[in-house]
Amino acid sequence: MYPFAQTNIQLFAQLSRQGYSETELSCILKAYQLAMSLFTGYFRGDGKTFIAHLVGTASILASVDAPVEVVAAGLLHAAYMQGDFGDGGIGISNSKQEQVRRAVGKDVEKYIAKYTALAWNEESISAIAQNLNTLTPSDRHVLLMLLANELEDHLDLGILYCANFEKRLRYVKRSGDLIVKIAEELGFASLAAELTRVFAEVTSANIPAGLRSTYNYSFQLAPKSYHKRTLIGLRDRLVQSRRFVGYVFRRLKK
Repeated sequence: MYPFAQTNIQLFAQLSRQGYSETELSCILKAYQLAMSLFTGYFRGDGKTFIAHLVGTASILASVDAPVEVVAAGLLHAAYMQGDFGDGGIGISNSKQEQVRRAVGKDVEKYIAKYTALAWNEESISAIAQNLNTLTPSDRHVLLMLLANELEDHLDLGILYCANFEKRLRYVKRSGDLIVKIAEELGFASLAAELTRVFAEVTSANIPAGLRSTYNYSFQLAPKSYHKRTLIGLRDRLVQSRRFVGYVFRRLKK
């Protein structure tokens, strides 16, 4: 079993062993520093710290000798979808992109933006598998990032600790073989083998129900001393109110 990194120090040591240069290590450090600021207090649905997931994804990419820009992008792959830039906004924006470019450069940012834009679900996975020969080198690197994210999500039976583990297991059973096939056809035999192994593990294992998280997906636990800015707090309450009204309306229509 490949000992994928889970901390910044483990990742730096891995990259050094594999021959990444001092300049390349500096790029990874900058990416990690940005990740620390964007994912403070964030956890995955299984309770694992989000930063460990990001480091693990970067480590998997490094294990197949991905270019440093791709490894750095792997460290920040969820920046636009779930990172906290302090403005309360969700999704990609020009302001966020500029912050990322200043921190890690335009090449790394392009990969993160393309990762964010690429749909990845049961339907799109099937379409992607049928059109691999049409992908550009950049597209293939983004797809490699997605495969690394999949592997990291399923390591150590991770999905079984999420509240919606049954839904996640259905996804593996329906799409797991295609995901492995994509890894193989991209030329990453070791990654395909690891995906095969972890998919088999999660579909055959059980964990005590008492260890399961109450969360389906990623969430944030802020320190008790933390307070949102007034306007952001008001906006969030407005969004929650609209969702509640929509929920009540839908219930009344039934």
